[in-house]
Amino acid sequence: MDASVKPEKLRELTSEEIAGKIKEYKTELFNLRFQNAVGHLKNTSRIREVRKTIARLMTIASEKAATGTEKEAADNA
Repeated sequence: MDASVKPEKLRELTSEEIAGKIKEYKTELFNLRFQNAVGHLKNTSRIREVRKTIARLMTIASEKAATGTEKEAADNA
C-alpha cells in the first residue's frame, strides 16, 4: 500500500471505497505495530505515514458526510 496518496485522488473515491481504504490501512497499522513490538520492523517511519493516511481518509470522509457530496452525485445520476 502506498501511504503517500494525494488528497485530490482520495476525494474522487466514494464513501464506501474510503471506508474500505481506512479498514485496509488500519490492518496494515496493526501489523506494523506488531512487527515493531517483535523487533522485525526495519522502516519505523512507515507507522507514522500510515497513521497520517488514516487521518487524511477520515477527514475526507467527514467532509463528504458534512457536505452531502455523495447524495448530490447520486441525485444527478
